[in-house]
Amino acid sequence: MGWLSKIFKGSSHKISEGQYREKYDDDWAWNEPSNSLPLSGYESEDIDHAIALSLSEEDLKKPISTGNEFNVDEDEQLARALQESLDTVISPRENIESPTQNGRIYQPPSFFFPTRICAGCKGIIGHGRYLSCMNSSWHPECFRCYACDQPITDYEFSMHGDHPYHKSCYRDLYHPKCDVCKQFIPTNVNGLIEYRAHPFWMQKYCPSHEHDGTPRCCSCEKMEPQDTKYLSLDDGRKLCLECLDSSIMDTHECQPLYLDIREFYEGLNMKVDQQIPLLLVERQALNDAMEGEKQGHHHLPETRGLCLSEEQIVSTILRRPRFGLGHKVEMITEPYRLTRQSEVTAILILYALPRLLTGSILAHEMMHAWLRLNGYRRLNPDVEEGICQVLAHMWLDSEIMSGSGSNAASSSSSSSAPSKKGTRSQFERKLGDLFKHQIESDSSPAYGDGFRAGNEAVLKYGLRTVLDHIKLTGSFPY
Repeated sequence: MGWLSKIFKGSSHKISEGQYREKYDDDWAWNEPSNSLPLSGYESEDIDHAIALSLSEEDLKKPISTGNEFNVDEDEQLARALQESLDTVISPRENIESPTQNGRIYQPPSFFFPTRICAGCKGIIGHGRYLSCMNSSWHPECFRCYACDQPITDYEFSMHGDHPYHKSCYRDLYHPKCDVCKQFIPTNVNGLIEYRAHPFWMQKYCPSHEHDGTPRCCSCEKMEPQDTKYLSLDDGRKLCLECLDSSIMDTHECQPLYLDIREFYEGLNMKVDQQIPLLLVERQALNDAMEGEKQGHHHLPETRGLCLSEEQIVSTILRRPRFGLGHKVEMITEPYRLTRQSEVTAILILYALPRLLTGSILAHEMMHAWLRLNGYRRLNPDVEEGICQVLAHMWLDSEIMSGSGSNAASSSSSSSAPSKKGTRSQFERKLGDLFKHQIESDSSPAYGDGFRAGNEAVLKYGLRTVLDHIKLTGSFPY
């Protein structure tokens, strides 16, 4: 089964021009031209002439005085005449008291600096340092990390949504960590964060763990943290302790489940009259039996169940193995001779699988037996494997619904017996959803495409109609 590969790109932004900027008064000085001009030489002569003429007229009007007495009125009149002469030359708009620059009267501008508003505190940014980023201006102390609320003074920062973060704070919050080694998932050669994710559990882990010997549970397929304890089976499989809790280890332990599935088939009006031997076996015994089988289709890369039709001697697990220190320490097996009395000689199931997975495999193989015992011969792999997967999926549905405390039965039969196991744990219910997901998402032509075609036909026409159509035509109805 292929795992999902994800690419994650971190957030990185820079402060405008990469630095804090200083604002100086000279940068914003306005050099507004004045409307006043310096007095020319001709204008000075006109003023002198006007003053002299004014004085001559006054001399004619005033009475003749004697002596050297000081006359205040003459001084006042002289000043008034001078002011009137100046008023005829200088524009009324100009202020005689205004300062001058290089002989020009200077009028100051109405303002010197544009108003800047801090995007953080909403206050006015005056003289001094300010920060320009995110299309706004900030006081340096107002541009703060959304996580730690401390000012961001680094050259680079990260964004999530509309909020800035320190690079380190952003990494702690949003950079994915490996669920196996608990470290930050490293970047690839292109600087992007690349990780693997299980399509159901969606756990994230470093790509290197697929090749460094990190164990994966043979049942739930989860790649657990490195310090997790596993049960190591003699055939190389690893079983996590959560799956071990509901696993079926020997043939005797599987018999109640076998009876439940026979009752499930009876509820569908598909009773299997023949007593077919059910045996739990090791992986090697299953592979040996598969090589001796002349007919049937096998789900690669690993077969976990088999419906036999040939006479063979099979090594079956007689007693539940005893385990210690995480490894199998004792396995008692015995040979079992299969004799051919009908089209089916036995059903073999791989041991040490959780009850729901064991049951779904058993329901699948039981459908193979039912087809052979009821005259369905030489079906195409996509039809036979597809309808067997439909029955396995239906059984999982009924078990999950009954195990959750509901009295509802299978979607195809309301008479199927409820589970005798009682209410299941949350993890076991999650396992049931996983096994359904595996059937629904199988990519193989026979098991995957066959299931989807068969399930669509059953939902549309019903199970009995589909089975009758298969027997007549060897195909699913459309």
